[in-house]
Amino acid sequence: MNIDLHGKTALVTGASGELGRAIVLALARCGADIAIHYYRSKEKAISLQEQVARIGSKNCIVQADVTKQESVNNMKSIVEADLQSPDIIVTSAVIQYTQTEILDQSTQDYISQFESCILHNVLMAQAFVPSMISRGWGRVIGINTECSMQCFPTQSAYVAGKRGMDGVLRVLAKEIGKHQITVNQVAPGWMISENLPEDNEERHIVYKEKVPLGRRGNEQDVANVVAFLSSDLANFITGAFIPVCGGNVMPTI
Repeated sequence: MNIDLHGKTALVTGASGELGRAIVLALARCGADIAIHYYRSKEKAISLQEQVARIGSKNCIVQADVTKQESVNNMKSIVEADLQSPDIIVTSAVIQYTQTEILDQSTQDYISQFESCILHNVLMAQAFVPSMISRGWGRVIGINTECSMQCFPTQSAYVAGKRGMDGVLRVLAKEIGKHQITVNQVAPGWMISENLPEDNEERHIVYKEKVPLGRRGNEQDVANVVAFLSSDLANFITGAFIPVCGGNVMPTI
């Protein structure tokens, strides 16, 4: 049983980030053509484009501010001109900020998380879902986080944005399911990456002790789930929130 995305086009926002890059490469290896979105990291996007080209997938890179409607619509025009309207959209971009307690957190940080978690997904859906409806097939995959279920101190702005994103995407799943379009979320834990490597610091040890599998995962673990949800193997899964965190959080019934 193989994941075959030949003939499909995927657009990944935040593709120049470490997780976005892993998702792009996984989808390309499954045969999808790829639109690589970036906001500021053009050099990283170009480097990723070269890797995708070596895999053999058609591709393009596109700059956009995913919190602005005009910019998202411009991205849509570029992707459709260079490739085609995406069959798969993966919303991985998010604004980074310094986390602190609610009493000290800037109100602008709450606005940034609303814009990059909630408005981002609304604008992407409005821009790209209509074409999916016309084809009677599509995949919307949002990258959430285990933090949405943890609600730890200092996470309030991030959690507020991601929980709002969860609400938007669950409603979207119910609204467009009749068109055979699935809407799902993947929620990574504290994954190993270049920026967050594996080491023996106390915080890493404490985290792993709480994970049932006893270790941290990596970005490929997340990308594998995204590839599965993008495929026909997952054609009867929608509205799901899937943690990829070794069991550190577990949605309950």
